Amino acid sequence: MQHAPDEPVALTVNGQPATVDAAPDTPLLYVLRNDLALNGPKYGCGLGECGACTVLVDGVAARSCVLPLGGVRGRRVTTLEGLCRADGSPGPVQQAFIDEQAAQCGYCLNGMIMTVHALLEREPHASEARIRSELQYNLCRCGTHIEILRAACRAAQSK
Repeated sequence: MQHAPDEPVALTVNGQPATVDAAPDTPLLYVLRNDLALNGPKYGCGLGECGACTVLVDGVAARSCVLPLGGVRGRRVTTLEGLCRADGSPGPVQQAFIDEQAAQCGYCLNGMIMTVHALLEREPHASEARIRSELQYNLCRCGTHIEILRAACRAAQSK
């Protein structure tokens, strides 16, 4: 079904219905940050290569800087904010990152946490090798890879 370019786009974001009046080719990242005031996903490279903008679309990790708004029409999008528990406390993967102090500047953490969360939803007890493989395309410029890996393994062990 074709949609008019100016027709609002309806989707679900962090469990809540949202309707966005933006062009369908607008990057989802821009909509999340600018229209919906969600600051979890970050603008990193703008090319879908660093992972800072990662969100979940129907439970699958996706790079929101290269995903057009029209591509998520009617779908479920989850951002870092959506991983928190109902009381606002950190979710299990987020808590593992806190416990392992897996942050320096923190810019990459959105992508790392979202990628690990998606993996553990598919494979609750993922091995370290599997975690490494999943995170290989998420970039951390500060060099906290060891702490990030330790946090991801902790989250997998706690499942």
